[in-house]
Amino acid sequence: MRSPYFLLLSGTVARAIVAAEAPRPRGVGPEFAKYYKDSETFTCISAPSIHLSVARLNDDFCDCPDGSDEPGTSACAHLSPLSPAFLGSTPSDDLDTTTALPGFYCKNKGHHPSYVPFTVVNDGVCDYEFCCDGSDEWARVGGVKCEDRCKEIGKEWKKQDEQRQKSLSNAAKRRKEIVADAERLRKEVEDRLQSLRTEIQGGEMKVKALESDLAEAERQERSKVVRSPKELSKMGLLAQLAKDRTEELRESLVEVRVQRDTGKERIAELEGILSTFKEEYNPNFNDEGVKRAVRSWEEYAARDKPALGDDAHDRDLDEIAKPDGETGAIKWSEWEEPEESDVGVLYKFAAYLPTTVRDWLDQKFRDFRVILVDNGILAATHSPDGESKGLADARNALKAAQDSLNENNKQLNTHQEDLDKDYGADDVFRALKGQCVSKDSGEYTYELCWLDKTKQKSKKGGSQTVMGNFVSVDRIMVDDEVPPDGKGLGSGERVALRYENGQHCWNGPNRSTLVVLACAEKDEVWKVTEEEKCVYRMEVGTPAVCGVGEKREERPKDEL
Repeated sequence: MRSPYFLLLSGTVARAIVAAEAPRPRGVGPEFAKYYKDSETFTCISAPSIHLSVARLNDDFCDCPDGSDEPGTSACAHLSPLSPAFLGSTPSDDLDTTTALPGFYCKNKGHHPSYVPFTVVNDGVCDYEFCCDGSDEWARVGGVKCEDRCKEIGKEWKKQDEQRQKSLSNAAKRRKEIVADAERLRKEVEDRLQSLRTEIQGGEMKVKALESDLAEAERQERSKVVRSPKELSKMGLLAQLAKDRTEELRESLVEVRVQRDTGKERIAELEGILSTFKEEYNPNFNDEGVKRAVRSWEEYAARDKPALGDDAHDRDLDEIAKPDGETGAIKWSEWEEPEESDVGVLYKFAAYLPTTVRDWLDQKFRDFRVILVDNGILAATHSPDGESKGLADARNALKAAQDSLNENNKQLNTHQEDLDKDYGADDVFRALKGQCVSKDSGEYTYELCWLDKTKQKSKKGGSQTVMGNFVSVDRIMVDDEVPPDGKGLGSGERVALRYENGQHCWNGPNRSTLVVLACAEKDEVWKVTEEEKCVYRMEVGTPAVCGVGEKREERPKDEL
């Protein structure tokens, strides 16, 4: 048995709970309940100097300048400050109350509460999309009765919400994969930069060394003494004439050998014919002409035949017929060299000197000649065939090293610019760069290529129209509804990609596109609009921006 003290305490608590939970006037949301606690007097929310009797609340007459005395009627609908974007939003603590109430509050038990504009209160239309309990039509204007459908609507909403949450979870996993790819690609760029810096450092040292080699090669070239072809000796001229004549004889010998070999083949063929004729003719046939031919062949065959050459003789002819420069042929280059100059005599004499003395003498001679050439005392001499192979090789080696160094510097700048470029949070768009997603819309197909271009192509054929080239990653504020399928921007700050300087629009500007992104399980173009002439807006879903600056909508709670 409970004590009287306990019963008294329980009654006190019960009365306190009842008082605390006194019903709010129709149309008042819980966050505005504090303004309606007084059971006798009501003070206008944004005009606290005006006090009204509680009996004047919801009397279908607008007494307060902010309409706060008519939260459950349409009497003050002309004062409503709300935009259509507020429809269906969930009440929060940061609502702007300077213009009174945000609308008529629908409890929507079993679903989630929301506000509807005062203009739709008792308008004879059941606004189940926002007020599923039908409480906005409490007066039953025109006999309209809006039944409470929150249970089934809430059930369907929860089903869709579960699907949305699953999709968001998959999108978050996909974003992690994209970010991992982006990190790998960034690491590749960083590694390549480090490699290029090392290659450039080595290349610069190589260029300096080759510049020194070229300078030395040019110095050596200036120190050379080269004789003109006109200075050929008499022996050299004679050797040149002998070389030309020998070449003619060699060619004639080759031609005669060919003719000889052909003649030998024809003789062998004729002898074979006549031998067959002798063996097969009929001696009983009295034809004097045939008999004379046979006797002549017998006499020819009995005579000794001259030798037409043997293998050893042919090998000798082959050796003679070899072109200049091959083994066994005359080495004319040894006879065509110019006569030894005074310098040559000097070097020939120096050959008998010790190595150290010879090298010293050679260097001093070359240095002295270079001084004379540089001061214009002695004319520089050049090979009749141009610069020497050594000098040409030194020059080519330096050019190749310089070209390689320039290419590495160019790649270094390109990779550094790429590393400094804004690819969004976590460099996420680095992994998507160049990939494309398209959407058919009416008579056109629209295509978005990440960080590249946006395009428009007519389904009737023709070339693509570039709607913009990627410029930057940006952030903008949006205030849109999210449809039941979740394919919408919602409200708040969103990542946006700017594409500008597209193809010129006839009688207008260059085309441009603002691509506004929202979280989605996969890359998908949701909507394309032309806000102004040749100024486009794309709404695109992608896992790349999931959780980036987005405030995920809290799952609404009813007042059960």
